[in-house]
Amino acid sequence: MTIPVDAVINDRGRETEPVVEVAAAGSDPLKTVAVSSTPQSAASVEADAVQTAPGDDSETPDEDVVDAIAKQIDDKPDQKDLHLPSGLRLKSSVVLVVDQKTNEVLASQNADAVQPIASLTKLMTALVVTDAKQPLDEVIEITSDDIDHIKHSYSRLTPGLKFTRRELLLLALMSSENRAASALARHYPGGTPAFVRAMNARAKSLGMAHTEYHDSNGLSSQNVSTAHDLVRLVDAAYKVPLIRDFSTHVEQTVKPGRRSMHFVSSNRLVRANNDWRIGLQKTGYTTEAGRCLVMQATVKGRPLVMVLLDSDGKMTRFADAQRVRSWVERGSSSTSLASSSKSSSRHRRGRARSSS
Repeated sequence: MTIPVDAVINDRGRETEPVVEVAAAGSDPLKTVAVSSTPQSAASVEADAVQTAPGDDSETPDEDVVDAIAKQIDDKPDQKDLHLPSGLRLKSSVVLVVDQKTNEVLASQNADAVQPIASLTKLMTALVVTDAKQPLDEVIEITSDDIDHIKHSYSRLTPGLKFTRRELLLLALMSSENRAASALARHYPGGTPAFVRAMNARAKSLGMAHTEYHDSNGLSSQNVSTAHDLVRLVDAAYKVPLIRDFSTHVEQTVKPGRRSMHFVSSNRLVRANNDWRIGLQKTGYTTEAGRCLVMQATVKGRPLVMVLLDSDGKMTRFADAQRVRSWVERGSSSTSLASSSKSSSRHRRGRARSSS
């Protein structure tokens, strides 16, 4: 019995900002935030599911169908071509770890592969916004033009709500709010088309030769880059104190109308109570890009830029970052160097994923 694997992978799921309800008056706000640090809505949106066989109204697929699917998955070869240092095993398809001070490459895998970058786009959005030096206290209204008609991603920024430019920039970087990024682009001189042109011009000025932008939020699969180009982007964004601050912000309450709204970081390493020294970060997720993470972090006194793209599983990018940190702390990076010289010009995983 042959069942196409691609036909049974659910096409739902997208990166949205973590949702946290505001505590009622008199309640403990710390307790409210702690309960909501791993929001159920985001988990349910990103979850993969196997569909039932056609014509089957039950919630459980036919056993023969399940067995056939499982066998095809087991028999499918692993298409990743690993080129990482000895002692460093990661599950992200694209990896680049660079010493920010010396530019020494500590680990590299498929680092020249051109692929979609999802919400990592918002780092460039932030650069263009800060370059323009528009008033951060200017009030911007969310409109129907900011609604995502590509991936139909969820947002609590409903049309009619008003935020300052500062608040929108914070929500775009901290919580990966798509409508915030869209509104910022609309209120750029010349509107969204001029904003996107400015994004591409800025990329060119940074030497990001394999990068192209088509929107300000990363929902377009035509927003592409490489790990090497993203290191350049992280370096540039890190030089802007406001971007460093907003991207590593843990949580923020805003009041665009009568009700307060609470948002938290999309990066669980930022939200967690740990000893990570993260100077800048951005997460991303779409079907085409997979789960992505870029970070600037100081490890063992060494400033590093980590690029982890197209990771398997919701937690893998964060686990890979921890693996890189542990590997550097063990001192392995001083003697090991890996370079994926056989990277394809365009890396793609040979399986279907859910969309965002």
